[in-house]
Order: sequence, then C-alpha cells, then structure tokens
Amino acid sequence: MDSSRLDNLRIGPFEFESRLFVGTGKYATFELMREALEACGCQVVTVAVRRERLTDKSGRNILDFLDPARYTLLPNTAGCFNADDAIRTARLGRELLEGLGNKGASWVKLEVLGDRKTLLPDPVGTLEALKVLKAEGFVVLCYTSDDPIMALRLKEAGAASVMPAGSPIGSGQGVLNPWNIRIILEQLKEGDAAYPVIVDAGVGTASDVTIAMELGADGVLLNTGVAGAKDCVAMAKAMRLAVEAGYLARRAGRIPRKLYATASSPVEGVIGAKDQ
Repeated sequence: MDSSRLDNLRIGPFEFESRLFVGTGKYATFELMREALEACGCQVVTVAVRRERLTDKSGRNILDFLDPARYTLLPNTAGCFNADDAIRTARLGRELLEGLGNKGASWVKLEVLGDRKTLLPDPVGTLEALKVLKAEGFVVLCYTSDDPIMALRLKEAGAASVMPAGSPIGSGQGVLNPWNIRIILEQLKEGDAAYPVIVDAGVGTASDVTIAMELGADGVLLNTGVAGAKDCVAMAKAMRLAVEAGYLARRAGRIPRKLYATASSPVEGVIGAKDQ
C-alpha cells in the first residue's frame, strides 16, 4: 500500500477521492466560485437549496456554473431555524437534483440553527429533523456543535456522518476545542473506525484544516475561508494541500511532545576534547 496517498472517503453509498467539501456561498461572482472550486480539487459541492439563494442579482442560476458530471452536489438546509423548515428544504433539494439527474439527490447536509446571531445548531430540532429524513430514505449528514454527547446521539439516530463545528459558522476561528473533537472521534469510531466524521465550520486558513485532519477527522467542509479570502483561488489551492498534509501527517504518526530537548544527532561516540 502506498502510504503517501489519500484513501477514498466513504459516506453511505458515496465514495470520493477528495476529502475537502466546499460551499458555494459568498463569492463575488459565479465565475470566481467556479475557478476556486476547480483549484481546491473538491468533488463534493454544497448548495443551499432555498429558492432565494440559487440566483444572483442578474437572475443567473448557480447550478448553471456547476458541472454535474464533475461534482456531486450536496444540498443543505442552511438558513433553517426549525425542524419543519429543514425537512421541507431537504425535500425541495431532492426534487431539484432528481430533475437534474445528479446523484446528490439522495443525500442532504442537515442544518437546524438555534438563532441568527450565533448560528449555533439547535440540537433538539436537528435530532427531530434527522429522524424524519432518515425515515424518508435520505442519507443525512448532520451539522452539530462539538458536544460529544450530541454527536453520539445523532449517530445512534442514523446520521450517515456527523459534522461537528470547529467554531461558529463564518468566524474563521479554526478548531477552538480540539479536545472535544478528539472525544467525538473516539466515541463515534469505537467499533466502527470507518464511520465518517467531518469538521464543518469556522475554518479561516489552511492551518485550521491541517489541525482538523491531524486530529483524525475524515474530511473538512468549508466555505467562508475560501470565498472571503483576498485571493480565493490561491486559498482554495492552499486548503487542498492542507487536507493532504494533515491526513498524511496523521497517518504517519507524529513524535511525542517532550518538555526538554532531544538531540537530532546521537552524542555517543562523538570525539571530545580529551580524545584529541
């Protein structure tokens, strides 16, 4: 086995070479979005399927700028603040993508938000919506906080992937609580090492992505960190490389942290002054 390459990521019936999921919001133009998506090498693109988010000021549809042969679209319920709205939006996304013949019609990234200021997830609404969508045959990826207990409950309720936030949406603060992310990974992968956990939200730069992957995350979903960068195409490429670096470093195994120095070169057998 070539240890220098990334293994494929599996989520339900889906399989991808890239472990970077990228959103489509906040770009200055659809053309710039398309260029950034190409630079990051992603295969999964998230799209907020609420009708008012699909078009720009000129009335152009975002879906016209996403090659369905190249990308698997992941419809999300962004902007929903209760379970009923999220369920309706998920159904709308499935109907829309079925009409386009995109295989992403069978899954959804579930977001049920608690309030408009923090955009933190509503755990009760998320769990309620998950149960309904799971019963309707959706492959559900659940956005959640970094609460290990909630993450476990979502997996137990049938989430195909749990997606804990590194920090609040769009904040650029990176992974604020790596210890909770580690606990989530440990609990959700106990007895099922292949269960996919994807860090979602809060990424500000490439090092944030690397940290998430070094912790053991199976992938990273981001949007603002690329779309809001001064050079979003260059940042998109940086994010792609960061996923690869973090994944390979995690698998390679870092050295243990020590309080004192350890010489890089052995001191045994070195010629000293008394030997000269």
